[in-house]
Amino acid sequence: MKVIIAIDSFKGCLTSKQANEAAAEGIRRVCPNAKIVEIPVSDGGEGYMEAFHAAIGGSFEEVVVRDPLMRPVTAKYLLHDEMAVIEIAQASGLTLLTKEERNPMVATSYGTGQLVADAVCKGARHIIIGLGGSATSDCGMGMLKALIDIFAKHGQWDDVEALKDVRFTIASDVENPLYGEKGAAHVFAPQKGATPEMVLRLDERAIKFAELSAKHFGYDRSQQAGAGAAGGLGYAFMQYLNAKSMSGIQLLLDTIRFKELVADADLIITGEGSADRQTLMGKLPMGILEQAGHTPVYLIAGRISDREELLNAGFARVDCINPPDITLEEAMRKEVARQNIIINTYKYEETLLA
Repeated sequence: MKVIIAIDSFKGCLTSKQANEAAAEGIRRVCPNAKIVEIPVSDGGEGYMEAFHAAIGGSFEEVVVRDPLMRPVTAKYLLHDEMAVIEIAQASGLTLLTKEERNPMVATSYGTGQLVADAVCKGARHIIIGLGGSATSDCGMGMLKALIDIFAKHGQWDDVEALKDVRFTIASDVENPLYGEKGAAHVFAPQKGATPEMVLRLDERAIKFAELSAKHFGYDRSQQAGAGAAGGLGYAFMQYLNAKSMSGIQLLLDTIRFKELVADADLIITGEGSADRQTLMGKLPMGILEQAGHTPVYLIAGRISDREELLNAGFARVDCINPPDITLEEAMRKEVARQNIIINTYKYEETLLA
């Protein structure tokens, strides 16, 4: 019996690695001889560097950069030969701010540009950018300003020669354009502290920046899918750095050759904190399912909605790890969640011992 475990983090509760370990412990209690392969996973947000590190190795590089309010903060990224993996949340993340400090009118992505520059200076020629969890809505202007400050001889973008031979891939499942009703400001800025008035001003700022950029380059990528990711950082990478946009989980799975790993597997267990019809819109468990081939995929989550839709999509089982009467506060406790994942695997005894 070979079992692949690739569970997303239960945000605010368990990391991907911790969730995987709990499921593996449960399996071993039922089937001690099972061959278990644990794969830490992420879709481009929290844990993306760690997922790549577990798959390919490399070193974590620590750098003192600027947070969204331009305060010094120590951030890290993964460097492996000529490839770097950067989580923008390390420098420009919402978790770096208190609720009272959130203000996308002033929050800047400058620190993300500093991380990119450091990776380039250390030899990175392919940079993967995980775009989850940003506090900014500056269209990546802060990031670009940092690159100009560090690399441009005369303070102009056209003077940034150091990036000419660097390839960028942005990892995001967000398909929103830069501006408009479905753009970065209208959809994402409110959760970053924007008032309705700020949303309109941010959207106007994005339109103006896109118009000026299109005039300079002769092309406009503001309406491409993913341009609105991370407050418009997706746009800046695509417009200014010719970045290719890919699904975060598909990029990771391709890198670790997931299809080869599961070719002889008997079962795949994946999961996330909350599973519903949005899971089917390119979220991590769906990425796992799409590369599973004929191997059955069991989906576990702390909360389940739209079970029939999930089953109809192809998941062989869809199980909630929590008892129906548990409170959210109790369910979010790390040890409780861990034990509930372990207990949930007992349900798979018939499969594991077949």
